[in-house]
Amino acid sequence: MKKRIEFNRASMPREKLLKFGASSLSDVELLAIFLRTGGQNMNVLVFAQSLLQQFGSLSRLLSADYSQFKNVKGIGDAKYSQLNAIAELARRYYYSRGVEELALMGPDAVREFIHSQLTTVEREIFMVIFLDNQHRVIKHCPMFSGTLNHVEVHPREIVREAMKSNAAALILAHNHPSGRAEPSKADRVITERIVKACLFMDIRVLDHLVIGRGEYVSFAERGWI
Repeated sequence: MKKRIEFNRASMPREKLLKFGASSLSDVELLAIFLRTGGQNMNVLVFAQSLLQQFGSLSRLLSADYSQFKNVKGIGDAKYSQLNAIAELARRYYYSRGVEELALMGPDAVREFIHSQLTTVEREIFMVIFLDNQHRVIKHCPMFSGTLNHVEVHPREIVREAMKSNAAALILAHNHPSGRAEPSKADRVITERIVKACLFMDIRVLDHLVIGRGEYVSFAERGWI
């Protein structure tokens, strides 16, 4: 027999948020606030919980495309638009914090920022963060775009852009749309090529971050740079 889930008004997400703050809410409760209404014969909390169970995680739910919702009861154009907008709003939030603020937040925040920009993208993107000689961010930009499992990277163009920006150091980053962050042999080879190309111009590569779904691998942490 399935256990029935009951919720009283004291535990409803909106009231809980106002009393204890947004950080006190679970993924289910936060999702319920955005969905606002439930599905057929389900209140919104049960509906939110069922969506997370079907997709496996919040990240997979928010990065799913329209076709993946065809067989999901209770998700029409309106609710799909809400879910898609949540993901895009989060991405724009991190981007809008801007280069100056990002420069002051340290390595953890930089990784968080990169993760927010790349984790839901369905093709490989190679991003470079350009830093000055005190490792403050000058600018960040996606330099190369590829397919689902490949992106062609040109070290010479990275060096050229670094020189134009008067950068003294770089942080490299790219995503694996498959979800697994483990670097491939090709990832290691291109990183070595970029490091060598930068050395000729006295530019240091500080790290290369490979972003998966909910995980990352740092070349610096593994001692590869």
